[in-house]
Amino acid sequence: MTGIPLLIVFALAIVLMIVAISKFRIHPFLSLMGTSLLLAIVVGLPLGKIPGIIGAGFSGTFTSIGIVIILGALIGLILERTGAAIRLADVVIRCVGEKHPQLAIMLMGWIVSIPVFCDSGFVILNPIRKALCQKLKTASPIGMAVALSAGLYTSHVFIPPTPGPIAAAGSLGLADNLAAVILAGVIASVPALIAAYLFSLYIGKKHIPTSETDASADTKEMTKTYEELVAEYGTLPSAAASFAPIIMPILLMALGSVVSMMKLSGPVPELIRFLGTPIIALTVGVLLAVYVLYATGKMDKFYDVTEATLKTVGPILFITAAGGVLGKVITAAGFVEFMKENAAFLASVGIFFPFLISSILKTAQGSSTVAITTTAGIMGMFSDSSSMMAALGLNTEMAALLTVMAIGAGAMTVSHANDSYFWVVTNFSGMEPQGGYRTQTMMTLVVGIVSILSIWVASLFLIG
Repeated sequence: MTGIPLLIVFALAIVLMIVAISKFRIHPFLSLMGTSLLLAIVVGLPLGKIPGIIGAGFSGTFTSIGIVIILGALIGLILERTGAAIRLADVVIRCVGEKHPQLAIMLMGWIVSIPVFCDSGFVILNPIRKALCQKLKTASPIGMAVALSAGLYTSHVFIPPTPGPIAAAGSLGLADNLAAVILAGVIASVPALIAAYLFSLYIGKKHIPTSETDASADTKEMTKTYEELVAEYGTLPSAAASFAPIIMPILLMALGSVVSMMKLSGPVPELIRFLGTPIIALTVGVLLAVYVLYATGKMDKFYDVTEATLKTVGPILFITAAGGVLGKVITAAGFVEFMKENAAFLASVGIFFPFLISSILKTAQGSSTVAITTTAGIMGMFSDSSSMMAALGLNTEMAALLTVMAIGAGAMTVSHANDSYFWVVTNFSGMEPQGGYRTQTMMTLVVGIVSILSIWVASLFLIG
C-alpha cells in the first residue's frame, strides 16, 4: 500500500486511537498497542515480522530512557513529601518580592514542576497562592491561579526530568545529551512565561464567576497562614538541600556535555563524563533527595515514596513504549517513504508538523504526556534515515532539540475538559467550567501558539 491510500489509513488509525481514548475511555497503552497492531495488519506487513517490529519498538524506550524517568519522578515525589517544594517557593517569593505576586507564583510553579508533576505541583502550591492573596489584598486570585498553572505547565512540557520531555529526548535520539535538552527547555520557557504573565495580568482584571460552594471553601482555606502551612510538614529542609536534587544533576550533565564536546581525555574528564551521563547524574540527585528525607526525619517514608513513584511512572513508561511501537509500525509500513516523496511540501511545514500532531493528540485525548510520547514515537530518531525526522529534513541534533520543544508546545495546546489538569486548576481555584475555559484553556492556547512561533523563528536561524 503506497501513496494517498496509506496516508488515509494512517489518518484513520490516529482518529481511531483518539476516539478509543477519549470517547470509550480505553487506556492509552491499550489504544496505542491496538492501533499499532491493526495498522500493521491493514497495510499488509508480513505477519511473521509484526511481533519483531512490536518488540523492537517497545523495548527501545526501556533501553534508552526508562531508568531516567523513574529516577526523575522519585526526586520529584521526595521533594513533594518532605516540603522541599514549599521551601523552594519561599526562596522565590523572597527573590522576586511581594510587589509582583503573579510573577513570583509563576516562577515558583516553573521551578517546582521541573521534578514534580504539574497536577501535584498545583495542589502543593495552591495553599501558598491563597495565603498570598489574603496577605496581598491587591493580588487577583484568578490571575494568580492562571500564573501558577502556566508556570507549572511550561516546565512540565519543556524541561527534563519531567517524564514527557525525557521520553521525547530518548525517542528522538537525545538521551545522551539531556543537558542540551534542559537548556533548550529553559530557553523555550522564556517567551512562554512572558506570554503567560501578560495573560494572567489581563485575565486578573476580568470578572470570572465562581461557584458559591467552591468560593466559600476557598475563603476558609485562605485563612490558613504560611506558617500554618509550614507546620503541616514539620521540619522543612534548608534552601540548599531543597535545590540540590534539582540543580546538581543539571550541573553534572552540563559538565559532562562540555567535556565531551571538548574531547578531553584523562582520568578526571572520564570521571566527569561518567557523572554526567543522565542515569548517573539523576542517581546523584536521588541520593541528595534521600538526604532531604533524612534531614526532615522522614526516612521511614522512603519505601512508601519509592512504591508510589513506581506506581506513578509505570503507566508513563508503558505508554511511552507503546508510542515507540506505533512509530516503528508507521516506519515499517512505508509511511515515511511516502513523506520523503513529498519532501518539497513537507519542507515548508517543517517544525510545525510535530507541533500539529502533538496539539491534535493533546486536544483530543487530554494527556500532555501521552501527546508528547506518542508524537515523539512517530517522529523517530533524528539520525535514522528511515525516520519521520529525516523525511521532514530535521536530521541534525539542533533540529531534534527544536523538535522536542515543538512537541512540548503542542502538548500544551490546549487544556480543556478532557484534561485532568484542567479540573485540578478550576476546582482548586473555585471556578466553574466556563471560567476554566476562559482562563486555563485560553492561557494554554495563547502560550502554545507563542511558544511554537518563537521555536519556528529560532529554527530559521539555527537550522535554516
